[in-house]
Amino acid sequence: MTFTKTTEQPSKYEHLEKMSVQELLANINQEDKTVPDAVEKALPQIETLVTQIIAKMKLGGRLFYIGAGTSGRLGIVDASECPPTFGVPFDLVNGIIAGGDTAIRRAVENAEDNATQAWKDLLEHDINENDVVVGIAASGTTPYVIGGLAACNKNNISTGSISCNAESPLSETAQFPIDVVVGPEFVTGSSRMKAGTAQKLVLNMISTATMIQLGKVKGNKMVDMQLSNTKLVDRGVKMIMGEIPISYEEASTLLKKYGSVRKAVAGFNKK
Repeated sequence: MTFTKTTEQPSKYEHLEKMSVQELLANINQEDKTVPDAVEKALPQIETLVTQIIAKMKLGGRLFYIGAGTSGRLGIVDASECPPTFGVPFDLVNGIIAGGDTAIRRAVENAEDNATQAWKDLLEHDINENDVVVGIAASGTTPYVIGGLAACNKNNISTGSISCNAESPLSETAQFPIDVVVGPEFVTGSSRMKAGTAQKLVLNMISTATMIQLGKVKGNKMVDMQLSNTKLVDRGVKMIMGEIPISYEEASTLLKKYGSVRKAVAGFNKK
C-alpha cells in the first residue's frame, strides 16, 4: 500500500528566514486556524473510538496511549492530567513513550524504530482484553506504535490510533482509527506544529468526553478534582457554594471534612 504523507510535503511558505517576526507569527497563526476544521472532519471516527473506550472502562478496563517523540509526550500529558482533573486512579489512563521516561525530555536514538518494544512495555502494565490501546503517530508510520497495535490485535485488545495522514499503515492497523489530515506544515515536516496541535485537541476530546460519560463531571464542574493546591481548594469551595446555599467558611469546612466537592455536597444533602 502506498499513501501520501501530507505532513511532509513542502511548505507553501518559502524563504522563512527572510520573514519578519510579525510575518512569521501571522503565517503560523493562519496555518493553525485550519486545524479545528481538520479535527471536525474526524468527529465520527473520534466518536466511535470514545464509545469503545467508555464501554471497556465500564468493564474495569484502562486506556493506554503509546507513541514516540512529540506524539508520545502528548499522550503522557493527557494521561497525567486525568487524575487531578477527574479524581481517577493514576493507572486508569496511561501514557507510554518509546525509549521510556528518558525520552520525555530528550530524544532516545532509534527507539521509535523498534517494532516489538511497545508490546513489551504494555506487558509491564498487565495489559488485558478490557483495556484499550491508542497509538499516536503524526506520520502514521512509526514502527514502535504500529508494532504495539498489531500485537494488541493478536491478543484481542481494542486498538485505536491518531494519525495526521490519511490511510496510513497505522490507520490500517488500528481497529478504531482517527485521521486528522492537517496538510503540509509551516516548517516542512515539523509535525510538532499543526499535527501536534491536532493530536492534542483529539486527546482532549477523548479523555474529557470519556470522563464525563463515566460521571466524573457534574453540570460543567470538576466535582471529583484533586484538591492539590490553594487555587483548587478555593475553586472547590466556590463549587460547593454554587450547589448549596452556605457561606464560604461553611463550604470550606465541608470540603475539609469530606475531601471532595461531590462528597461534600452529598454529605450536606443527607442532613
